[in-house]
Amino acid sequence: MLQYPKGISYGQFAAQLKAGKGIGGKDGALSPLIKQLTEMALQAELETHLSQDLERNRKNGTSSKTMKSSNGTFDLETPRDRNGSFEPELVKKNQTHMSDELESKMLSLFALGNSYAQIADHIEHMYGVHFSKPAITAITDKLIPKLEEWKKRPLEAIYPFIYLDAIHYKVRDEGHYVSKAFYTVLGVNLDGKKEILGLYLNESEGAKFWLQVLTDLQNRGVEDILIASVDGLKGFTDAINAVFPETEVQLCIVHQIPNSLKYVASKNQKQFAGELKKV
Repeated sequence: MLQYPKGISYGQFAAQLKAGKGIGGKDGALSPLIKQLTEMALQAELETHLSQDLERNRKNGTSSKTMKSSNGTFDLETPRDRNGSFEPELVKKNQTHMSDELESKMLSLFALGNSYAQIADHIEHMYGVHFSKPAITAITDKLIPKLEEWKKRPLEAIYPFIYLDAIHYKVRDEGHYVSKAFYTVLGVNLDGKKEILGLYLNESEGAKFWLQVLTDLQNRGVEDILIASVDGLKGFTDAINAVFPETEVQLCIVHQIPNSLKYVASKNQKQFAGELKKV
């Protein structure tokens, strides 16, 4: 039987959802993932550089700089070598801003399947044609175990709130970039901390797909979810009732407001939206 902590105010969790803070943006939860994968890639770059360096060379700690992106600001640790010959490619030495395109490509890696060829192809186009095939292979070999470790990492037993939404990103598919939806599961834990629980790629919504997502969360340790905030995702309610039957499903306020405004005269929409946010 689950032991729920006493004396915890769940108002902060509700406030996060009602405030409409999304997955991305300045205060979103994606920047830690971007930081994590960028640092993994840079470490793989350095290790590849050292393996090809004929001179006696080795790692020499990291240097820190602040990166700005549409998903927030974060401190990036760039690895260094003792000889000073390492020139990072993914994020240049003097670069302090990350483009939306690079963010999109990096986050896509978390949601791609287990196909080595697909991940290697994606990494190759993330770096560009000037990067050698052996270097791409070496980086792919180092990143895949880290990506799998993230996907399979244990989760907490209780999440008072989870928020599910779709984010559209460009991914490589049979040699071309196409727009696909990544379904993001954001959890708010008992300490009020937001965490991306998983990123999932699927061609379409449906109860079967959501059953796979929720079963994945359950297999990684989740035993109870109090409230799931969704945007009327097709088949989701049936799926969560099968895996977490006690969970309450609520339509996310972020999408409730725009959907409701369709039925309000344009001259009254601003006032109506303000009143609706108070509900």
